[in-house]
Amino acid sequence: MNEELRVESDECRYSSDIHRGEHPYSCEACNRAFSRQSHLIRHQQLHSGERPYVCDVCNKALSHKSSLITHQRIHSGERPYVCDVCNKAYSHKSNLLHHKRIHSGERPYSCEVCNKSFSRNHHLISHQRVHSGERPCVCDVCNKAYSDKNTLIIHLRIHSGERPYSCEVCNKSFIRQSNLITHQRIHSGERPYVCEVCNKAYSDKSNLIRHKCIHSDERPYVCDVCNKAYSDRNTLKSHIRIHSGERTFRCEVCNKVFSHRSKLITHQRIHSDERPYVCDVCNKAYSNKSSLIRHKHIHSGECHYVCDVCSKAYSDKGSLIRHQRLHSDERSYVCDVCNKAYSDKNTLINHIRIHSGERPYSCEVCNKSFSQRSNLITHQRIHSGERPYSCEVCNKSFSQWINLIRHQRLHSVECP
Repeated sequence: MNEELRVESDECRYSSDIHRGEHPYSCEACNRAFSRQSHLIRHQQLHSGERPYVCDVCNKALSHKSSLITHQRIHSGERPYVCDVCNKAYSHKSNLLHHKRIHSGERPYSCEVCNKSFSRNHHLISHQRVHSGERPCVCDVCNKAYSDKNTLIIHLRIHSGERPYSCEVCNKSFIRQSNLITHQRIHSGERPYVCEVCNKAYSDKSNLIRHKCIHSDERPYVCDVCNKAYSDRNTLKSHIRIHSGERTFRCEVCNKVFSHRSKLITHQRIHSDERPYVCDVCNKAYSNKSSLIRHKHIHSGECHYVCDVCSKAYSDKGSLIRHQRLHSDERSYVCDVCNKAYSDKNTLINHIRIHSGERPYSCEVCNKSFSQRSNLITHQRIHSGERPYSCEVCNKSFSQWINLIRHQRLHSVECP
């Protein structure tokens, strides 16, 4: 009976301390004060490093019993805290409370510098580092620094190769859960982000934001070297690599380096001969999407780009620009070995292979290699017997267009 009275007395004293705002129990290490002795004891375990509660599934040690109970829900999948608005469930109460602020719109944590408000305190702390420039979370592999721990954890997966989020349809794995969610929309066809101006829909929000700049003509991201402006930050970052010469993406087959990951992926299809972009008219396949789009203009007959000198029309802007250099005699792409100049970059790349001896295009039948893809295609006709160029006069066919031209001179009695 005396024990019951003592417990009841302690509870009344604790309740009274809360109302009076008293915190009689202080930590000797950091002077933090608590209204209850049990809370102080739990807090002191942070300083001592004591972790007496061990998970029997993964052996992770925790300082508090309540933390162990919450942790074990990762293994059991238990989510006892359910939102009464949307039925979304959580493994611990604090996450549910934070989630409810989405529905209520409550953002109790405000930045004193820009007045931006947040639903969670740690989001505010991370945001304030934008103003202070503080980056306390440093990668121990490459020394790259970040303003918050979660971004560092995601970055570390680049070094470790860890990709914990896997697609159940195609088994492709991702570093971030958000990337997996966006990827899954490829399979589902879901495009939840819709442009209010033209109703064009996108599978992820960032693409919609970039698209909207087309309508507003807004280009807020400016290169501090050449003042070229872009509608999104990632495009600016890619552009800056032109000035810095940075090429961080390396092909494991031929060691060629690229400034963009997308260019490396496209390049690797040379080695794998992968051609995922297929024309739905003639089934011709391409290694990159832009080539397929240009090819489709052959079937549609679209030629929107017209030369203002000779009125010759082209299906894509790049071809028109290359053509216009014939009139201007502009040759801005110069070989740094022999100083020979060319009007377009691709011709220069093909020329450089004369000096380097590089022959990236190999015949699967006889292993003969070529510096240009067009030469490989022509060569492969020796094995296949294909002769796609036919004379309209005598129906004789040829494997190369230039041989047809020479042959046609026999009919016109045109001597070279």
